[in-house]
Amino acid sequence: MALPCAPSLCSSTHPPSSLSSLCHHPTDASLHILQPSCSPPCCSFLSISSSKHLHSRIHAFKGEERKREILENYGLDPSEFLPEASHPQKTRRSRMEAEKAGKGRRAPPQPAETPDPPRTTHRLLQVLGGTARRRKLLSPKGMDVRPMMEVVKGAAFGILQVAGGCPASLRPGGRWLDLYSGTGSVGIEAISRGCSEVHFVEMDPWVVSEVLRPNLECTGFVDNSVIHTMRVESFLKQAEESKGMDKSFDYVSVTPPYTAVDYAILMAQLENSPVIGEDSFILVEYPLKTSLLESHGHLVKIADRRFGRTNLAVYGPVWAQKKKKSK
Repeated sequence: MALPCAPSLCSSTHPPSSLSSLCHHPTDASLHILQPSCSPPCCSFLSISSSKHLHSRIHAFKGEERKREILENYGLDPSEFLPEASHPQKTRRSRMEAEKAGKGRRAPPQPAETPDPPRTTHRLLQVLGGTARRRKLLSPKGMDVRPMMEVVKGAAFGILQVAGGCPASLRPGGRWLDLYSGTGSVGIEAISRGCSEVHFVEMDPWVVSEVLRPNLECTGFVDNSVIHTMRVESFLKQAEESKGMDKSFDYVSVTPPYTAVDYAILMAQLENSPVIGEDSFILVEYPLKTSLLESHGHLVKIADRRFGRTNLAVYGPVWAQKKKKSK
């Protein structure tokens, strides 16, 4: 049981001189150690039963330097209560070594992410022929979407019309599949030149809502169009799974971002897809240093042109190739 505090001790501003020696006699009935309730000289006594409790009471304080400071304030030798391993210099040294090894190091603050600038559009494209000729079309500013150049588009439709046996227009009532449609300029050109239905496949929702759909509304071709907001690979996979449900297309245009596709894989997927029929034509835009096969399935290459850094290949049925050679 703890002994009551002596009044004379409680009023003293200094610890009793025998306190340090009492700490080394665990057989004493009780031991009084100063517990600061405020900075000296205001203090009170805490009664504990042995020097073991004295050590535990001191070690309850967090921080080695704080423990040493408390002991020194009351005239006690910190080395009698604190182990040598907890010396503040060694603590600082170990902390420095840990920081050097990368332990306990705070991660540098990450810079705030800069929001992307708003995407905008301009009218640089136009329909080249047919019922909507010279109608201006929207396209995104920047290089996110790269429409087919007008000189390439004009040459492509010229080849298709001649190969199809109708130089003035495309096959009347034909169906067109515009893969990687972007602005929709290729599919819109197809409707303007005679196709009755075009399916646009574009994965970017912003391009669909802010560019493609407004272009269809501007040209009055909304009723002739079906938009698929999805990846081309997913569209072709769905077409494969629903084989026999939809007719093949008369024309298929492939104008992907050059670095986003493997042309060998893409053309092999198209070759085995139900979207390609026996009399279909495939229009492929591809970069330099990329080679395409001379045929895909029953379709053969009937044209291969170069326009600067852009190449244009057209595949079609064998009869279209013969007709073109006889011209």
